[in-house]
Amino acid sequence: MKKLEEVFETWEAVIGLEIHAELTTLTTKMFCGCKLEFGAEPNTHTCPVCLGLPGALPVPNKAAIESIVLAGLATNCDIEKRSMFYRKGYMYPDMSKNFQTTQGPVAFCMRGHLDLAVDGAAARERYRLNDLAVGESCDNITRTDDGYTAHVGITRIHMEEDAGKMVHIGGGEGRIAGATHSLVDYNRAGTPLIELVTEPDLRTPEEARLFMQKLRQIYLAIGISDCSMEEGSLRCDGNVSLRRRGTEKFGVKTELKNMNSFKNLHDGLAYEICRQAEVLEEGGQIYQETRHWDPSTKRTIVMRVKETADDYRLFPEPDMVPFDLSDEFIDNVRAKLPELPDQKATRFESAYGLSAYDARQLAADAHMSVFFESCMTAAGSEAAILAKPVANLVINDVSAYVNAHEGFNVTNSPLTPVRAVGLAKLLVSDAISSKQAKEVFAAVLEEDKDPDVVVEERGMKQVSDAGAIEAVVEEVLAANPNEVASYKGGNTKIIGFFVGQCMKAMRGQGNPKLINQVLARKLAE
Repeated sequence: MKKLEEVFETWEAVIGLEIHAELTTLTTKMFCGCKLEFGAEPNTHTCPVCLGLPGALPVPNKAAIESIVLAGLATNCDIEKRSMFYRKGYMYPDMSKNFQTTQGPVAFCMRGHLDLAVDGAAARERYRLNDLAVGESCDNITRTDDGYTAHVGITRIHMEEDAGKMVHIGGGEGRIAGATHSLVDYNRAGTPLIELVTEPDLRTPEEARLFMQKLRQIYLAIGISDCSMEEGSLRCDGNVSLRRRGTEKFGVKTELKNMNSFKNLHDGLAYEICRQAEVLEEGGQIYQETRHWDPSTKRTIVMRVKETADDYRLFPEPDMVPFDLSDEFIDNVRAKLPELPDQKATRFESAYGLSAYDARQLAADAHMSVFFESCMTAAGSEAAILAKPVANLVINDVSAYVNAHEGFNVTNSPLTPVRAVGLAKLLVSDAISSKQAKEVFAAVLEEDKDPDVVVEERGMKQVSDAGAIEAVVEEVLAANPNEVASYKGGNTKIIGFFVGQCMKAMRGQGNPKLINQVLARKLAE
């Protein structure tokens, strides 16, 4: 099977996403008063409405409608004032009423978009990106200094109810294949769920991954879902087809169902693109079907032939009248919009002089952005000078610590904003090296001490006295004439040896930056 970059020489991938998010910050289900609670005892939060018993009538959850309108406003959608619910045929045992209540062609939120900043390694998947000059556009992308911006359309965001949960007993990896029997928990049935459907504007697995990550950041910022992919409150289906480069007609698409991590979404799409290319190049045919990504074998597996619209037997929900959203209702929801990640990133760039990448990384996480701004407040008049080193501390060290320590929250830890600023000052003034800064960072968290105290107790303060460093450099060069000759003969990499010898002579307390400068000058004499 060809690699992805080889496939893209001949084929263009057309990718669309369907992203489902449970409205987990609500307290009750979509059409009844049953409690929403992840991990509750099976079948303890059910009633005649969510079980679909005869005569039970649904009552829409107003807070859920507010949440989906908020999501639409945050993703640049038009809010449709008039829409309605439909019944969609659903012949699976995890929905006992045998239909799902969902919206039809006209949803609450229509015709939106998001702009993706794709840079670094992620930009390399885009075919012949380097053919574009900075600022030049092609299709839905515009070239930037370090990548490109992709404009991705959103067809709609519609409201529906989630199904229950099936547990297959006796099969491999909890799947139905080989299972002896299955259990069903209806606690989740009826949970308010919003589904965002993109236009087929994505062209690489990285773009798909970045879109889902960005949407998760937005949903977290507006507070409508915990977006836990591990617990299933954020799930993604990926639709992908191939067409020959230079052609317009779409190929036959397959759907990858329930991608439950960003990595699985990327890897599943990448494999499916390569698989389809291999089938087509061998004269085979792609079938419209739903496939499962198996991360253990790193391949997609057929689940079922894809249903068509006729299979769903959509018809208007007879137990609910159409919705008519007033301007007042929409304006009240709009007033609840917080500062969104893109807006925050733009503000960080202009207010603190951060790069677009750093600003975007900080704005992506609510805890990190709050902590960074608290640091800038603590820095006072020195905020402009300390913004970059503090941003590096948060993006690199704090993020790594969060990933390694489950449940850690920097906003409630020994690393206070004042201490973070103090650590940044030590680094900026060359009082400690970047390597020493990592040691001080760990000590602050583990020992609950100020950075200055850690440096003093451990004797870590760097020697930056030019005269003292010059004397050490001269001693090291005099003691190693052969290495000096090698350097002057063209082996410039050996300068690392000299730096090491100087640091050893100064017991690790020499300023590496200054040592390098003095060495370069002395060796050039």
